Amino acid sequence: MKYFRSPWLSIFLLITLCFLSFWSPKARAGQKEENNICFRWAFGAMVGLENDRRLVAITRDTTLKTGDQLKLLVELKKKCFVYLIYHSGQNELHMLFPYETPQFSKDPEMRKKYYIPKGTEWFELDEKTGLETFYLLASAERLNGLEALMKKYTCAAQSDKQGLVKEVLAEIQKAKRKHRTLTAPAERPVSIGGSVRGIDKNKKSGPPDIDPIAEEVSTINFYSRTFTIDHR
Repeated sequence: MKYFRSPWLSIFLLITLCFLSFWSPKARAGQKEENNICFRWAFGAMVGLENDRRLVAITRDTTLKTGDQLKLLVELKKKCFVYLIYHSGQNELHMLFPYETPQFSKDPEMRKKYYIPKGTEWFELDEKTGLETFYLLASAERLNGLEALMKKYTCAAQSDKQGLVKEVLAEIQKAKRKHRTLTAPAERPVSIGGSVRGIDKNKKSGPPDIDPIAEEVSTINFYSRTFTIDHR
């Protein structure tokens, strides 16, 4: 017995197979996930002699000298959670951003420029030399464990803070390990500068705005960078 198949049936089957293939879970899984972390970031330093100061972007681990000044900038372009933690040479921790964690409980202001330190102030390297570290972390979700440990550290007696420093640093590494396989590279990756020893928050001067040296970080789920400055 002979069977006759209409060419229209073949075309219909082909279209159906293409449709099912496109909408299958496997196909959807292969589609690019939309970036849910996006912010602008700047780390600038004023270096050189007093009568010949210049602004430079800190893009890697570097060496700075006593009297050099530093300023940072964070500008959210999507609702995400950005943390900037400073680990001093004296084994002390400071949450530089957010200014205070209740800030996250409010609707974040998109495209607002958050300067660190605020206003026209700059950090200035004092005479205590050594290695310092800045930890920059950005997450699509709040890092509640890290926030809780930093709050505990801030409220702790001086005698208890050394042990809490280890816990905070361990929590940072835990967050990095947890998101290592989930993190996509930044579309416009930013190499950022490290920390400073002996930050003096009372120094004021009138260096230029660091906004022109800011670059954008855009990625999925989690982003972190750690940099060091050798303060000599």
